[in-house]
Amino acid sequence: MRKLENSELERKSIEDFKKSEKTPLILVLDDIRSLHNIGSVFRTADAFLIEKIYLCGITATPPNKEIHKTALGATDTVAWEHHENVLDVITQLKKEKTITLAIEQVESATFLQEFQVEKDQKYALVFGNEVFGVSQEAVALCDGCIEIPQLGTKHSLNISVSAGIVVWDLFQKLNWSN
Repeated sequence: MRKLENSELERKSIEDFKKSEKTPLILVLDDIRSLHNIGSVFRTADAFLIEKIYLCGITATPPNKEIHKTALGATDTVAWEHHENVLDVITQLKKEKTITLAIEQVESATFLQEFQVEKDQKYALVFGNEVFGVSQEAVALCDGCIEIPQLGTKHSLNISVSAGIVVWDLFQKLNWSN
């Protein structure tokens, strides 16, 4: 077995990425404090051809040297917008018939492995602040909530890790499940 060189990976150009059909997922980041988390989510979004990222509240925006450290250029490929109020973004997405899902531990949440996707449906995944999570107001406005099952002593995952887990799960369900 031989490790592939970067030149052998046949990566898309920025232009090809922008022309590519996108995965019908939108990421909403609300009040994310860590610039590295933001950059990491951009990189995940690039890897899975995510349609768009909404950066809300105090979430920093590109161009930013610290975001760039982990995004590695993904801020040039993935479409993004900044909005002050996450509730306005969720409301607009719902008007556009996008199913909005908070990624949070709440009563009656659907565990990620049990969540079923509809093939011709667009989804927006709302991720909250590193300390406080998704606000109660945003949770109440969303169409549903997904929880990542955890079996250890900690009660949360880093937001960039959570985004990677949920995006991968929904990506594979949208693209490869029966």
